[in-house]
Amino acid sequence: MVHDLVSLADAVSDEQSFIRLLQRMAFDRKDEQQKGLAAPSSPYEPGANGWENGSIEAFLEAAAAWAEATQDTSSLEAKAANIWRRAAQIIVAGAFYE
Repeated sequence: MVHDLVSLADAVSDEQSFIRLLQRMAFDRKDEQQKGLAAPSSPYEPGANGWENGSIEAFLEAAAAWAEATQDTSSLEAKAANIWRRAAQIIVAGAFYE
């Protein structure tokens, strides 16, 4: 679920943990699509696992929008200290940010 992905993103510290996050995201999205086939959700609500953005275009737009919206609230020192974590947080935001 998306809230689990947010926790995983916050724990990313290097390339390997970033790759594991991407793998988990792919699994979670596929799981949500399978659940949607069995019990479709309203197009005005998130999917069964909490994904708001179902197309790659919407996902990427949301990730970029979240990154821009939060770039001033994140300290530069924290971003520089762990760029993998910041990248992970941006990519996960693509799943839920509108």
